[in-house]
Amino acid sequence: MSTASEDPAGGDAAAPEYDPRAFPPFAVTVDLAVLTVRASRLHVLLVRRGEDPYRGAWALPGGFVRPDESAGLAARRELAEETGLSTSTVRHLRLEQLRTYSEPDRDPRMRVVSVAYAALLPDLPEPRGGGDAAHARWTPRESAAPLAFDHDRILADAHERVSAKLEYTCIATDFCPAEFTLGELRQVYETVWGVELDRPNFRRKVLATPGFVEAVEGPPRRTGGRGKPAALYRAGTASALHPPLLRPEGRRP
Repeated sequence: MSTASEDPAGGDAAAPEYDPRAFPPFAVTVDLAVLTVRASRLHVLLVRRGEDPYRGAWALPGGFVRPDESAGLAARRELAEETGLSTSTVRHLRLEQLRTYSEPDRDPRMRVVSVAYAALLPDLPEPRGGGDAAHARWTPRESAAPLAFDHDRILADAHERVSAKLEYTCIATDFCPAEFTLGELRQVYETVWGVELDRPNFRRKVLATPGFVEAVEGPPRRTGGRGKPAALYRAGTASALHPPLLRPEGRRP
């Protein structure tokens, strides 16, 4: 039995040639929602655009993916270029792909599809503008809007993703330094969720969850106030929480 397709006259039918000009061109970009806890408040890293469109407006860091790089490499390159963060710092950030944004009119220049990433990290030094960003700064999440393009939506999606993942994964430790107190860990949940948690109940749940945190040997650390010094912990080996640590009913960012 012949495997070649045949035309009505009995000859082999040639496959149609691919012509890229038959399809409208479009670009691929990356956008980054970089979140951290500073002074007991959730902050997002923003850049002030130095070029059109939206010149002078605040936006999430990001830019176009080059032909010779992946979206992940482009995300780290753009983050370093637009914020002045060192290449070493950016290289070690844990970026999580959030989703793809592909609405036809999301960029006035041309059809642009964006791959968005979320990054969670402990406090970093003050950024500085670079590339096509005039300035860069940490901004409290609640006062970040309005942003250029559809970045308000991307930021909202990133905040909700992080809030949900706090319930069933151990990512809260990504917001903490290498060694932290349970009070500092609780502050991450309270800051991201926007709710005050019961301290004894939170401590009981964290310490009862296998692999969530590990005690650090050595003297406890005084955290201020009149209370006794607090024990130090580090991130444990677990990646998921069993059982989950659920948000108080009805609270969403």
